[in-house]
Amino acid sequence: MDAIKSLLPIIFMFAIFYFLLIRPQQKRQKAVKDMQSNLKKGDKVVTIGGLHGTLESIDDTIAVIRSNDGAKLTFDRNAIREVKEEAAL
Repeated sequence: MDAIKSLLPIIFMFAIFYFLLIRPQQKRQKAVKDMQSNLKKGDKVVTIGGLHGTLESIDDTIAVIRSNDGAKLTFDRNAIREVKEEAAL
C-alpha cells in the first residue's frame, strides 16, 4: 500500500505531462497531415520558409508553387505550412 502511495505523485505528474504537452502536439501533427493531404491545384499556400504563392501542381511528394512574380518553384509537399485560401470550385 505504501508503494502505491509513493508512486501516485509520479503517475499524476505523467498524466499532467501527457495532457498538457503530448496530446496537443499529436493533434497539431494530425491537423497538418490532414491539411497537406487535402492540397489541390489553385490553393493559395504559405511554405515553412514564408513563401506565399499558388499551387501550380502537386503529387505525392512534390509541390510546384507559382509566386506572385510568376516564378515556379518546386518544394517538398511537407514544406507547406498552411493554406491561406482554397481554390475556387
